[in-house]
Amino acid sequence: MDGDFVIGIDVGTTAVKAGLLDAAGTLIDYFSAAYPTNRPDGAIVEQDPQSWMSLVEAALEQIAAKNLPIAAIGICSQVNTHVFVGADGEPLFPAIVWQDGRASAEAAELDGRVTDEQRIKWWGAPLPIDASNVIARMLWMSRHRPDIWEKTRYVMLPKDYCIFRLTGELAADPLSNIGLVGRSLAYIPEVLDLVPGAAERLVPLKDMKSLVGRVRQEVAQGIPVANGTMDAWTGLLGCGGHADGTTVYLSGTSEILGITSRSIAATPGVVVFPEYQDICLHAGPTQSGGASQLWYCGMQGLEPEEMAVIAARSDFRRPAPIFLPHLHGERAPIWNADARALFLGIEERTSSADMARAVYEGVAFSARLLLQSLEASAGIRNEVINCGGGGFQTEIWNQIRADILGRQCRRLSVKDPGVLGAAGLAGWAIGMHADLSAMFRQITQFDRTYDPNPRMVDLYDQLFPIYVDAISANADLCKAWLEADAGAQ
Repeated sequence: MDGDFVIGIDVGTTAVKAGLLDAAGTLIDYFSAAYPTNRPDGAIVEQDPQSWMSLVEAALEQIAAKNLPIAAIGICSQVNTHVFVGADGEPLFPAIVWQDGRASAEAAELDGRVTDEQRIKWWGAPLPIDASNVIARMLWMSRHRPDIWEKTRYVMLPKDYCIFRLTGELAADPLSNIGLVGRSLAYIPEVLDLVPGAAERLVPLKDMKSLVGRVRQEVAQGIPVANGTMDAWTGLLGCGGHADGTTVYLSGTSEILGITSRSIAATPGVVVFPEYQDICLHAGPTQSGGASQLWYCGMQGLEPEEMAVIAARSDFRRPAPIFLPHLHGERAPIWNADARALFLGIEERTSSADMARAVYEGVAFSARLLLQSLEASAGIRNEVINCGGGGFQTEIWNQIRADILGRQCRRLSVKDPGVLGAAGLAGWAIGMHADLSAMFRQITQFDRTYDPNPRMVDLYDQLFPIYVDAISANADLCKAWLEADAGAQ
């Protein structure tokens, strides 16, 4: 090991975040910068891969200015975001972001060709093929842009694309390739056979601990880069989820919850990752966590800090409207790209404070619905949940989450669990600690706990069944809207 520090980089949905950490997990330097997302209509969500790389390079330049001995770089990223790359390594098409629903029809077609028995055999749970699955997007590209499909040499995740640009080496990891990789940590031939040409366009799989290459750019030149894995799994480690039986809640653009358990009861709507290093993660991503906050703030002309102040003025002795946070459909546990958002129960005396509070509560209700499925899948219920991410920097929202979940929420001291996890994986790859658990026991720390308020727990227990019923009722309304749109065209 040639240095005492490691860099963790998280290529997220809205920004690149990076940190320089020492062996104890102390954050020495931090970088964060956002990039644009293109949303030309309700279904299409795209990004420019060069935006990711420009900020990754800017982060490395800032950190390199510290002139500290850096031993390795770890990278994690958003997943179910895909870059179609040509033989020269250049993107042929804007990156299709995980929120993008253009492949809904192709996903439904492919999903109809797979039985529940096959799903459980491949993935350990009856996971549907949805519009964010790369196999559906490959089929979409082959049908709607055959010129791009013919030129495509690789379909890459953001992490893999950035590592390729930094090092010139091709590597993917098994856990990031959701839906393509089975319990054996290898690609599933039967899944790839669903779309002709899919297998030939995949990046080779390597262990997440692998050092895949060294940085070629002048800034940070020669520093080894660890393969790493996806943001959710990396964030799980950063929040202490390396220990079996742990429940973790990550909040960013979406809410991601996970439980580590080697016991598996096949449960609809849950992703069960292949076991790795004795860690078996049951997880699920929602679609609009922090995205709901940003949507509401944008509509009202507020900053997130202002929204929190306004929400605190609501009278918590009475219910606020119920909000379904399905602004771009919903992922786990209902997996319905056509789901839409809803405010239920608005009356004349409903205030702006009630509406802001409702957004916070709706996101927390979506997390509770997901948590129910995860606990059924993992066979575990924990009274303490490890929490991290940008969404946990709002005090009132944290308390609402604790009250709606009815659990103590324990917040990670480092704001970005993905950065901490990516740095930890890099440290593990170069032998800073003997094993993965030892690495994260050393660097994971918490700074605040939020205990549920019994009175609010009782209120939310009464409201939660209404939230669940509203999803079904709203689905019928959304179906009518879609049919009306189709008729108008």
